[in-house]
Amino acid sequence: MTDPLLEVSIRAGYRDHAVLQDLAFSLNHGQRLGLVGVSGAGKSTLLLAILGLLPGRNGWLRGSVKLEQQELTTLSQSRLRIIRGRSIALIPQSPASALSPALSLAAHFREAWRAHEEANDAKMKLRIEEVLSSVGMPSHPDFLRRRSTEISVGQAQRVLIALAILHRPKLIIADEPTSALDPLARMEILKLLAELTGPEASALLYVSHDILSVLTLCDPIAVLDSGRVTEILSPVEIARSQSQAARRLLESLPVPLELLLEHWAQAPSAIRSRAQQQ
Repeated sequence: MTDPLLEVSIRAGYRDHAVLQDLAFSLNHGQRLGLVGVSGAGKSTLLLAILGLLPGRNGWLRGSVKLEQQELTTLSQSRLRIIRGRSIALIPQSPASALSPALSLAAHFREAWRAHEEANDAKMKLRIEEVLSSVGMPSHPDFLRRRSTEISVGQAQRVLIALAILHRPKLIIADEPTSALDPLARMEILKLLAELTGPEASALLYVSHDILSVLTLCDPIAVLDSGRVTEILSPVEIARSQSQAARRLLESLPVPLELLLEHWAQAPSAIRSRAQQQ
């Protein structure tokens, strides 16, 4: 049996307040794991813990975070900076705050490239063209000269995804990546994430309070409640869950879950098929 890509077993918090308590889960290579929880469940703290960013937020961490059996909690910040972006990439929640309006799109890609690769303009240009094409965005100079304020929110989210896959990471963490989007743009981003992750590509940890998006894209689904992962279920199993945390999330669905499961049971493969036909 292949070792998990990511293994987490931690307690974490801020000062004398523990936000995450005995939280444990693992994620396999090529898996799309959804992590759902209501506001305040500890999702943001968990992401900071995995990325090694809690110390910079006056937080603390006890326990273990392993990526391909390498313990991350004992690494220096300089070593973690090598891993972040190359082995683990983050798709942030808000393009408006993640992309600097003072920099062109080209500058964002140059900075991301030079953080992990030697200077090679030809190689960089080719890779930028590849990732922009893979997310359905142009790569001509006129577009790359634009700033984030000169493109739509949906386009900016695609740019963030292109930046995340620039170095072919083993793991992509998506933090509420559709929360700022309208329904059509949300579905387009879910299609894109399905195409770019999975068994033949990067693994995905998809973190959201939007249970509908998670059911669309992920299998299995981990339920985070009061700082613990209380259940890890398939989309079908979550319909039968009697836990209070799962029921609260399911009650937010616009239609009964049974109807959604009928349409979405094969969602990732269906999404990939539609995306490849476009």
